[in-house]
Amino acid sequence: MIKIYSTPSCPYCVTLKEFLKERNFEFQDIDVSQDEKALAEMIQKTGQYGVPVIDIDGQVVVGFDREKISKLLNIKG
Repeated sequence: MIKIYSTPSCPYCVTLKEFLKERNFEFQDIDVSQDEKALAEMIQKTGQYGVPVIDIDGQVVVGFDREKISKLLNIKG
């Protein structure tokens, strides 16, 4: 399961979601600007307030780190 902690105004969040959509990955998009419980969960997982945060089956990546995300999802090229 892929969870993305994001905000509507974050350009990197939009880019990350487009990256996943283009590769037909389904994900849960969690708007931490509207969901205080999810924000607390994200901070607990990462110790940070920055978005995007992506959780891929328990592996957490802070920011749109294309290389790391591609490796976790076995995306080639």
